[in-house]
Amino acid sequence: MKAINIKDKHAAFSKQWQPHRIAMVDDMQVILAKIKGEFVWHSHENEDELFQVTKGTLYMQFRDRTEIVKEGEFIVVPKGVEHNPMTKNDEEVHIMLFEKLNTAHTGKVKHERTQTEYPEI
Repeated sequence: MKAINIKDKHAAFSKQWQPHRIAMVDDMQVILAKIKGEFVWHSHENEDELFQVTKGTLYMQFRDRTEIVKEGEFIVVPKGVEHNPMTKNDEEVHIMLFEKLNTAHTGKVKHERTQTEYPEI
C-alpha cells in the first residue's frame, strides 16, 4: 500500500483517449485518461461510470443536455444512459474514472477509439 500521485501518473503517458489503470478496488478499476475534442456516443447497459475532472473542464453530452464538469468536480453517468464526453477550445482535459472491471470502453459501440485493454501505470 502506497499513496498514488495522480499528477505523476498523468505525466507518465501522453496519448489522448487511451485509458490507463492505476488501481483496483474490489471489482472496480480506477482509470486515468487525457481527452481532447469529442469522443463517441455510447452507453453501458449494466454499469454506472464516475468521471472526476483533475484538470480542465469536461463537457458531458447527453441527448437532452450538456453538463459542465469543472476541475475538482465529478459526474456519475447511470447505467443505460447514452453519453459523449468532450472538451472545447482545443483544451486537453485530465480525468479519473471509476468503473467495474467488466465495463466495455464504448459499450456495444465499436469505434476507432475503442480500447479493449488498459495498460497499468
